[in-house]
Amino acid sequence: MAESTTGPAGSGSARLEAIWLKSARKGPMEPVPEATLVAGKGLEGNVDRGGYRQVTILDADAWEAATREVGVDLAPDARRANLLVRGVDFSETADRVLRIAGCRIRIRGETLPCERMEEAAPGLKAALAPDWRGGAYGMVLEGGPLALGDAVAWES
Repeated sequence: MAESTTGPAGSGSARLEAIWLKSARKGPMEPVPEATLVAGKGLEGNVDRGGYRQVTILDADAWEAATREVGVDLAPDARRANLLVRGVDFSETADRVLRIAGCRIRIRGETLPCERMEEAAPGLKAALAPDWRGGAYGMVLEGGPLALGDAVAWES
């Protein structure tokens, strides 16, 4: 399948920068250097699996813009997403397919910012609201191994 890495889809050098697993609901986000995506389930070892929200993804540039707007230096794991990518614009991407390494994820919707973001920093919930800055969630179509530095691109 052809891949698009230009325009609103990404810059051509989009990469996976972080992977976090959560072993318990509301538990801490555990950084890992590699993980396995399981088709129809999500990240192996993550407590939230199945349904439409099998994996959550955040773009580092969007996170940095939002935290800069509210004047805080807050690590992106505070967003509680599973994957941190850089160079991917998630705005209005529902039903598009994102490829990370050999894995394919159908984006199902926007991860709306919640009150936890306001607790992390006043004003952060509002700063994450426009243009899907809070990230996206999706369903794993094709699973496989993921590792930091893997290429990320939209399928055309």
